[in-house]
Amino acid sequence: MLGFGQPFGGVMQTAFVVEDVHASIAHFQKDCAAGPFFLLDHFLGPDQFYRGAPSTADVMIAMGFIGHMQVELIQPLDGNPSVYRETIEKRGYGFHHFGIACEDVEAELPAYLSRGYRLAFKAAVPTGGSVAYLEGGTAAAPGFLELIPATPGMDAHFTAMWQASQAWDGSDPVRPFI
Repeated sequence: MLGFGQPFGGVMQTAFVVEDVHASIAHFQKDCAAGPFFLLDHFLGPDQFYRGAPSTADVMIAMGFIGHMQVELIQPLDGNPSVYRETIEKRGYGFHHFGIACEDVEAELPAYLSRGYRLAFKAAVPTGGSVAYLEGGTAAAPGFLELIPATPGMDAHFTAMWQASQAWDGSDPVRPFI
């Protein structure tokens, strides 16, 4: 069990691609009782691969909690090809992926691929390891699945965000990504 109350192998995150991350934060805070949100102004790592090729897409990311569920808001900052631009072009803004906490993404990946998923995006993350976005390509599996490496750094980082949400009084609604 992760420190913020979600099990390994289960959905711990729901993510949306948004046009305006600040407007989306305001919506989730006002209408869904989520917050505070932690904002990363730019996420453009050197080890990103989109559909097998190096990726240079830059995004702004905000994360907050509704109960034990993490909400991720992703705003593309450029027109470069990405899983985010692809979603906007196919379906518009809105749901993007479910995030699944994995003890070892590389060990879990073959099982998903054997069930028909395809790797669409992979990127190193600051808390250790690499995330992998998978697509099922069917109406039963809209959006992507993101395999998230549940490293000790990730658990500590996300647990601190969740703890901030427990007694949140509405003050300091958008904070730096911790």
